[in-house]
Amino acid sequence: MPFRHIGSSGLKVSIFSLGGWLTYGGTQKGDIVKECLQAAWDNGINFFDTAECYANGESEIQMGRALKELGWPRDEYVLSTKIFFGTGRREPNSVGLSRKHVMEGLKSSLERLNTPYVDVVFAHQADVATPMKEIVEAFTQVIRDLNLAYYWGTSGWSAAQITEAIEVAERYSLIAPVVEQPQYNLFHRETFEVEYSSIFQKYGYGSTIWSPLASGLLTGKYNDGIPENSRLKTNASTFSSTIEELQSEAGKAKIDKVRKLGDVAERLGGTTAALSLAWAAKNENVSSVILGASSPRQVHDNCKALKLIDALTPEVMDEIEKIMSNTPSPAPDFGRKRN
Repeated sequence: MPFRHIGSSGLKVSIFSLGGWLTYGGTQKGDIVKECLQAAWDNGINFFDTAECYANGESEIQMGRALKELGWPRDEYVLSTKIFFGTGRREPNSVGLSRKHVMEGLKSSLERLNTPYVDVVFAHQADVATPMKEIVEAFTQVIRDLNLAYYWGTSGWSAAQITEAIEVAERYSLIAPVVEQPQYNLFHRETFEVEYSSIFQKYGYGSTIWSPLASGLLTGKYNDGIPENSRLKTNASTFSSTIEELQSEAGKAKIDKVRKLGDVAERLGGTTAALSLAWAAKNENVSSVILGASSPRQVHDNCKALKLIDALTPEVMDEIEKIMSNTPSPAPDFGRKRN
């Protein structure tokens, strides 16, 4: 398992990681969560991600229980959570990035995770109602004064908002964020490859990407319709727009591209999913690709993508670009520059 720094920080994470969104605490509880984490560990994964809002806090509880029972040395794995959306309560200060919610939300997350700290805490969304200085001060305090986290990052922030946070940190001698958690996959590229290019190059900003398989579309399992036990069916309300799109002409065009990607993957000795994961990991601005898995077998299968990374030669990458026909402009530079 290769490891990369999270941006220009000294923290190293496995190129593939395991996240709890839509699975742990939701569809999967109990020993199966521990088995999935163990499968990830066996494949060399050292980074595990969750959030306060995943299954209204139950994801943190289930992952925390699994980590405690597995008993791994705490200094050998990296754990992150995210603060903003709360756990479903409706009190006015139970969401957002006010100093109050950053402090109390993170303390509650740590209780659910049964751990004294997380390695990275993410601001799960930008909060335009809270002054940026207050936000940066709050995350600085949880790191510098309370020792509740070692690093902080952003998720779903614009490049301009990230730049503002870094500049505020520099101006007031506070701690700046070091990593963004955005969506990135073969169908969703513009923000990552174009908008974020400036923060990757200027600040050496890191990224831990989610939905690398486009909600399962890039596995090929939706090529002939939506299976009853698939993520789209079991989380139909979350993916209603995706389901609707798949039934449209645009959706059919996407499926056609996935079939062609499958031909490339077969030639290289892998699956469509493995090819898609390897493609995402090929981009060195990606610190870690967050996998979602509901079974240990799925973890093992996804980690087979490691074998395809080196097989993605410039010629194969060009072939993939021609199939997708969605190269952002300007064309991406997959080289990462660190400070």
